[in-house]
Amino acid sequence: MYKIFVGDKPILLTTVAEEETNFKNYLLKKVDMVKVIKKLNKTELSEVRLIHKNPKKILKKFLKKLPNVVAGGGKVYNANGEVLFIYRNDKWDLPKGKTEKKESIEQTSIREVEEETGVKGLEIVKPLDTTYHIFKRNGRYKIKVTYWFEMKTNYDGKLKAQENEGITKVAWLNDSQTKEALKNSYANIKLLV
Repeated sequence: MYKIFVGDKPILLTTVAEEETNFKNYLLKKVDMVKVIKKLNKTELSEVRLIHKNPKKILKKFLKKLPNVVAGGGKVYNANGEVLFIYRNDKWDLPKGKTEKKESIEQTSIREVEEETGVKGLEIVKPLDTTYHIFKRNGRYKIKVTYWFEMKTNYDGKLKAQENEGITKVAWLNDSQTKEALKNSYANIKLLV
């Protein structure tokens, strides 16, 4: 089952139609995505479930419903085991950004972390889950597909927030600080951290 977030409310992609309680079922093939997004944003619904019979094709079929924006990002650990966070739009987030021409997703992820935080010497440890969320830009809804990587670095220099991207703070957070930050973060980030 895949989760795509509209704000903090999920759209679940599933093969099973269950009896509706505080959610709605729709057939993926016939769904009007704009209506579903508006319903999630403007009602008390806790989630929407899009049903398709083939679990192998469900994500591919969903991603054709709206334009996709591909991004890469990092959950970065320093030598002290702290995690690198950015603060943007009044929320704690992990550094990420869109791919550029002829760039691998790994290159994108490292470049974006460096640009948004000033951290150098990044090394990818392993891939993490891919996240999906819907956002509106220039009046159109789009699906952001973010490929995440766990990274490590021994960098202990100055952190530099990329202000022109709306980032106001960059910080290494320990476990208790991370738990606190996640209270004011995005659903996708909570899944990763």
